[in-house]
Amino acid sequence: MSQSPQTGSLGAPLHRLLSQAADAVQGVREGKSLTELLARVPADLRPGTQALSFAALRRLGGAEAARQQLAPKTPPPRVDALLLTALALLWPDDDPANTPMYADHTLVDQAVNAAKQRAPASAAFVNAVLRRFLRERPAIVAAAERSPQGAFNHPAWWIEKLRQDWPTQWQAILAANNRPPPMTLRVHAQRGNAAGYVERLSGAGLSARVLGAPTPQAVVLDKPVPVSLLPGFAEGLVSVQDAAAQLAAPLVIGAGLRPGARVLDACAAPGGKTAHLLELQPDLQLTALDADATRLTRVQDTLNRLGQQATLKAADARQTAAWWDGQPFDAILLDAPCSASGIVRRHPDVRWLRRPDDIAALAGIQAELLDALWPLLAPGGRLVYATCSVFRAEGQAQLDAFLQREPDAKTHAVPGITGHLLPLADNASQPQPPLDGFFYALITKP
Repeated sequence: MSQSPQTGSLGAPLHRLLSQAADAVQGVREGKSLTELLARVPADLRPGTQALSFAALRRLGGAEAARQQLAPKTPPPRVDALLLTALALLWPDDDPANTPMYADHTLVDQAVNAAKQRAPASAAFVNAVLRRFLRERPAIVAAAERSPQGAFNHPAWWIEKLRQDWPTQWQAILAANNRPPPMTLRVHAQRGNAAGYVERLSGAGLSARVLGAPTPQAVVLDKPVPVSLLPGFAEGLVSVQDAAAQLAAPLVIGAGLRPGARVLDACAAPGGKTAHLLELQPDLQLTALDADATRLTRVQDTLNRLGQQATLKAADARQTAAWWDGQPFDAILLDAPCSASGIVRRHPDVRWLRRPDDIAALAGIQAELLDALWPLLAPGGRLVYATCSVFRAEGQAQLDAFLQREPDAKTHAVPGITGHLLPLADNASQPQPPLDGFFYALITKP
């Protein structure tokens, strides 16, 4: 079937997708989660809207700087969001191998059509701004990139915090954040292996490769696809999970917990790590806890698909009197609430939603969780503290402070797993493509 320039590869009229993506960008700028915003988009427009809004948010800093040059007086929010979305999509790509989603003239034409639907009086203004951007693009882009936010497409405070935490790697982290992530799968350890699943994918016309140690069940697809196209997905043969997240369950279980061991997954939703624990050791007595009862339904859905069982409880892990039965746990996984600064490439809205004081507030919650759960661990037990963050305040600094409070606690270094994992494309010590950013600590009780 042929495609018109107005629909292109995303399969829906571009002016409709641009309008939906602009709504998403506007919502994020107003403090709303992109995941929630996309859930409101009509199903037939959602894939295209997600692709455009992800691309726009990855270049929002530059687009904002360019719009300020082109239209110093801020337009109404609906017009501004459309302009920012279009400017981001018109931004030159650093990688000449990447093919633009749409031709420049098509993007401008369809952005004007979207403006006619959203704010008819502003259509001529949108047309003039975008056409001037195309005429003067090299100079406007160069001027926009003179500011940190325009150059790196992150808030200035975020850039500075990374510079302080990682003085030689901060630019590489920011660059990795602005690239689309790979689609990584976890093959069910009781039902198959990575090499065999790669062969099965090949039979379905999908190319992939085994990632290898320290994630032996991980498979990376050459190109992302809908899960409905993954052989055996509905039957629980495989799950979608980044390689960094696949390190948690093996760290908890180690060489193997005692049969029927009591394990707590303290902040379990959406359930990927819960499921992985049971794949590695199916006889665990596993309690999956989460403060959000709605998010626990996703955990149950995951367990149902994989044919697994766990005890699910909706409660604040810090309020142990409300949910704990008094029996100690052999192992605890605390994948604590955090800034999500390590998974920005998967959630490009996070950088625009966070505020500078969020980090200290989240670090406070993490400390409270550690202090509340430590007494629940049996002597000789293992506690894994994890965050999907690259900020030291949520990783090594948090661990150091906990060890000061609990001098009997012992930490154990596991090469390639514990400590800060940074999303760096050029880090030879980590599997390629780069992992999400994570922090892991393995703590045992004497």
